[in-house]
Amino acid sequence: QVQLVESGGGLVQAGGSLRLSCAASEIIFSIRAVAWYRQAPGNQRELVAIIANGGTTTYADSVKGRFTISRDNARNTVYLQMNDLKPEDTAGYYCNIVGVPTWGQGTQVTVSS
Repeated sequence: QVQLVESGGGLVQAGGSLRLSCAASEIIFSIRAVAWYRQAPGNQRELVAIIANGGTTTYADSVKGRFTISRDNARNTVYLQMNDLKPEDTAGYYCNIVGVPTWGQGTQVTVSS
């Protein structure tokens, strides 16, 4: 079963940046779309960004222009570069291989005002 490991979260001031990483244990990463989701306490998990195996990207309106999703298929890794962070970006961030019901432990992002 594929395993996903997210990393790179932390505490940052508003306006700051973080780069999240999602590493997969299997090569399936390179042939499927991969998505980043986030979930704040009391809220439903929401889609943040998706990157197709060909590189096409889609973003939630709330992060457009601030976040960039990218992938390195040779390393089975997907990244989420987050710039101009806002307190409302505070959440646990999780990656997911589209169509595969597997989730990592997530990485916490906290943005202070």
